[in-house]
Amino acid sequence: MTETLSVSIWRGDETGRFVAYDVPRQDNQTVLDVVTYVQRRLDPSLSYRFACRVGMCGSCAMTVNGRPRWTCRTHVSKVADSGALKIAPLRSMPVIKDLSVDMRDFFDKWAKAGGAFKPTATRADDFAAIPPTDPKRQHANAGIECIGCGVCYAGCDVVRWKPDYLGPAALNRAWTLINDSRDAKGEARLALIAGDDGCFGCHSQQSCEEHCPKQLNPTASIAGLKRAVAKALLKGGL
Repeated sequence: MTETLSVSIWRGDETGRFVAYDVPRQDNQTVLDVVTYVQRRLDPSLSYRFACRVGMCGSCAMTVNGRPRWTCRTHVSKVADSGALKIAPLRSMPVIKDLSVDMRDFFDKWAKAGGAFKPTATRADDFAAIPPTDPKRQHANAGIECIGCGVCYAGCDVVRWKPDYLGPAALNRAWTLINDSRDAKGEARLALIAGDDGCFGCHSQQSCEEHCPKQLNPTASIAGLKRAVAKALLKGGL
């Protein structure tokens, strides 16, 4: 193992460039540790995001050696055997500065996909009792742990060449709500995600599943949406 890391970090906006830094290598070092060392010891003008540092918020997501990852949970020993790191902002999102990207379009697509819960009950009603064995509840549970980090979105090839595509995170969210018996939006949400910019834009390449730090499978959720839309069309509901 080399004593130092050769680190290239993207600097500037969309038209920026990679800048090289030498960073001491340490045991159990994460990629976020490396970026933080550069910002605190070598160049305080470096911009990046992080918060929890323990894999709960997802705000530290970046492109590391060509792959979107949570940098707080990515150990240097797993991705830089050669002693070299190349760190860039997430793809498919406008670069604000350095490693910080503008995620407004990503979250706007959640809204376009009907990502807000619409309750059937009021606060005066009793809590809904849904058995864990309910098939729809199990479908929802399979995708409910998404924290909106944007890693799947950055890893999706369809998003890259089709900017209007809603993307795996927004569609996964729609699938969890469609399977939530407490939600009142129903087929109105299916109408939002049907079409080529919605679930039928997915090519099922499974890049989202491959990159998801939470081990979720948005491709399976999107396949469920395709089936739900087809059934609704056959019943004349859309």
